[in-house]
Amino acid sequence: MSAAETGPRVIVALDYPDATSALNFVSEVDPSLCRLKVGKELFTRSGPDLVRRLVADGFDLFLDLKFHDIPRTVARACAVAAEMGVWMMNVHVLGGRRMLEAAAESLARMGDERPRLIGVTILTSLERGDLEELGLHGEPAEFVLRYADLAADCGLDGVVCSPREVAELRPRRGDDFLLVTPGVRPAGAALGDQRRVMTPGEAIAAGSSYLVVGRPVTEAEDPLAALKAINREIRVLTDEV
Repeated sequence: MSAAETGPRVIVALDYPDATSALNFVSEVDPSLCRLKVGKELFTRSGPDLVRRLVADGFDLFLDLKFHDIPRTVARACAVAAEMGVWMMNVHVLGGRRMLEAAAESLARMGDERPRLIGVTILTSLERGDLEELGLHGEPAEFVLRYADLAADCGLDGVVCSPREVAELRPRRGDDFLLVTPGVRPAGAALGDQRRVMTPGEAIAAGSSYLVVGRPVTEAEDPLAALKAINREIRVLTDEV
């Protein structure tokens, strides 16, 4: 089992168009069941106020804005995100070493209370053909491994990756390196935009630290039941490991 922190292993992606819809879901769960992720759409509409409210309600919040800019701008953005009390944030590894180091240094000043900083490697919606169009010749996994090494060398706590890269990354990077995996779909669920996917049980068994799950929970007929089912699947595996 990977060395995730204590607490829920599921991060529910609040991919809702507005705060009201997101809060309707949040009212049905509590911080013992899941962590939460706020991404670009919801943050653009509802902003820091929603983030602060969710944090005040006791949820560990992953701010998924994928910062990618010049080093100074990204460092300042990370510091501002930290002021909101978020538990985790991310940057694009493709921003390069100087940007990654500037981001890590901006949070290191906070000491032990700093948010976790993880790097986006290759989006789970991308396949080899997509990378070829970008001039990146090779399989997605090759770039994920290379980018994860760079992220670790620059002081990041982990990376976002597909569950399919976890099995190779876990022994390569060790137990303390966070592997946060979108592209998790319960058996029978629609793939949506995701391509390189696994079930929750498969991802945990491979070594994922945290599973990012969106529509299979938020669009389920009974979101709470869907979330509890995923947690049960994880518990069975982690109790056996």
